[in-house]
Amino acid sequence: MLRELLSIFKASDDPLHEMGQNFSRMLQLTDDMSIAAGQIFFGEERGDVQRKRIYDWDAQVNELERTIRRQVITHQAVPGNEQDLPYSLLLMSLVKDVERLGDYAKNLSEIVDIRPDPLPLGHGLNELQAIRVRVEHAFKSCAAVFVDSRKEEARELIKQGRETARRCELLIAEIGRGDYDAATTTALILGARYYKRMGGHVLNVLSSVVMPLDQVDYYDEDQAFPDRQGSA
Repeated sequence: MLRELLSIFKASDDPLHEMGQNFSRMLQLTDDMSIAAGQIFFGEERGDVQRKRIYDWDAQVNELERTIRRQVITHQAVPGNEQDLPYSLLLMSLVKDVERLGDYAKNLSEIVDIRPDPLPLGHGLNELQAIRVRVEHAFKSCAAVFVDSRKEEARELIKQGRETARRCELLIAEIGRGDYDAATTTALILGARYYKRMGGHVLNVLSSVVMPLDQVDYYDEDQAFPDRQGSA
């Protein structure tokens, strides 16, 4: 189904083409937001300038989501377009995931309000930096993997994404047992949590490459990795 949806997106004379362009724009904007938010969180850029950009981008993402919803409803209201319903449902699901990516990027950029000083050096910060790299890589790869319906790459990114989520959970537990002050503990835990959620929504988009419509967002191992069925 995804391959058929993408072929419709690329056909300039198809009514769904503009929806595809809007969706691609959402992906690019939220990718930019996640990178900018990471720069703020890790103290690489001044927060006031970058946060203004993030808020502006977030407003654009929200408007694109509303636009796509209106386009889907209008398209489905036209007699004869019933055959596009599965594609419309898939697009509505994916659009919500991408909108949430923007929300979590915005949340990440706001953590400096809790702890404006640089985060302390150590294993916790190093691990969070490693998680950041993995999430940003998955996000950067997501658009191309989605557009070209690269199933093997999607499966590999899903595998890596699940490992990243486990690392986030382990880091959160470690930070909670540590001796950081309250503001630092809160900042590090929220950072790990938001990166986990951003990674999860990227996985939801990637799941559409390898999963049927009714199982998008779940990426069950036996479905996403059919060659492993029956293995111990």
